[in-house]
Amino acid sequence: MQPMTDTSPTSLFNLINKVALVTGGSRGIGEAIARAYAKAGASVVVASRKIDSVQSVADAINAEGGRALAIACHTGDRAQVRAMIERSVAAFGGLDIVVNNAATNPQFGSLLNATDEQWDKTFQVNVKGYFAVIQEAMPHLLKRGHGKVINMASVAGITPGQMMGIYSASKAAVIMMTQSLAQELASQNIQVNAIAPGVIETKFSTALWSNAHLTATVNRKAGRLGQPDDLAGVALFLASDASNYINGTVIVVDGGLEVGGSF
Repeated sequence: MQPMTDTSPTSLFNLINKVALVTGGSRGIGEAIARAYAKAGASVVVASRKIDSVQSVADAINAEGGRALAIACHTGDRAQVRAMIERSVAAFGGLDIVVNNAATNPQFGSLLNATDEQWDKTFQVNVKGYFAVIQEAMPHLLKRGHGKVINMASVAGITPGQMMGIYSASKAAVIMMTQSLAQELASQNIQVNAIAPGVIETKFSTALWSNAHLTATVNRKAGRLGQPDDLAGVALFLASDASNYINGTVIVVDGGLEVGGSF
């Protein structure tokens, strides 16, 4: 990777002429990231299992003057992932940025009560799905001569979340996969990093923030619950030239919740 010659903020953080793919882009964190990328100048592919919900995000971006394409894709299905990548490249001519944000968490309770089906579903989407997206996208990033991969991990992948043993294990695997790929791809000008959110107020995490005791703990330690837009700036930084010498890093975005140990 070459050092930046123009270090002005408008140059460092713009995504003009870049193409970004954001999975799990129908709402919450994925939607916030997709909108931020579009405002920074990127052409954005937003993907989700259901076309109706993700189409509304793409329509909103296009109505605001951006460029967006909605694609229905179950990232746990390799054939659908391959088709999503092919459509993205056909629509926008290439691919520069990949954000793995789609996730599932079908088990909430004692790890000893978990079923094989819950293990399989969680790892199929949260780990193997991330890898499938990266593997199918990589030839196109390499063709560009540069690339950014951003994997959505979790603080639960660093210190285990209570009653979320399988999810925590899957996010720990995401972190290790991120670091392994960063090591492999550094010499080819591909940076692979992860973001580890704390408790973010989204539909996906309703079981957490709807718990009055947990919310009180978050408010005491972090001041408030996190919001999807709190992730957008970090995701923009990791997608931009401003982070060209950052690789294999996990950036925690939790308002200080984990300072001094797991909440």
